[in-house]
Amino acid sequence: MAAISGGKTYHHGDLRNALICAAVDLATEGGPERVVLREAARRVGVSPTAAYRHFDGRGELLRTVKAHAQRALADSMERAAAREPGADDPGLAAERRLAALCRGYVAFALAQPGLYRAAFCAARQAGADGPVAECRGPEPEVRAFTLFAEALDALAGAGVPRREVRPAAGAAAWSAVHGLSLLLLEGPLRRLPAPRRNAVVETALAMVVSGTRVT
Repeated sequence: MAAISGGKTYHHGDLRNALICAAVDLATEGGPERVVLREAARRVGVSPTAAYRHFDGRGELLRTVKAHAQRALADSMERAAAREPGADDPGLAAERRLAALCRGYVAFALAQPGLYRAAFCAARQAGADGPVAECRGPEPEVRAFTLFAEALDALAGAGVPRREVRPAAGAAAWSAVHGLSLLLLEGPLRRLPAPRRNAVVETALAMVVSGTRVT
């Protein structure tokens, strides 16, 4: 189910989605720590008892928000790639797409820090619904990594890196942009003025792309 942030009005028969919308808003405002089932129920104007008919507890609600946030992150990457101009040379086109995917990843983290943190929240979170709320069950599909892997497949098909290094290159690219995003959000790079921050981002992305050529 795709919840849409901003659903503050409860319509009869769609309480589960209304709770998800409220929880997504909470995560947007303050990260995964803010996602509490009782607060989501309060925001949509129902009792906690009614909310517990749809979710076992905070862990289940948080897992749903986490999946939503991961989809939103991948959507940001795909939008950035769609805006990137193509190139006649397949190798150059593939490199540009990889850089654009990375750019969309970092842009999402900077624009939606609460949702970004929710997308990678720990399996166990303390919360008001109890001393510990645990995200049980399978992890949501991480489409962001799939997008990196597909971009690297395209690079391999264009003859840029050798095909056998592609799995390691995918993990390395993901690690690089994820670490960069965290440094910009919570580390010393958060103090950089916008022009220097943009220069750091573009330099890092150029290094990610060039690193795929290493065999």
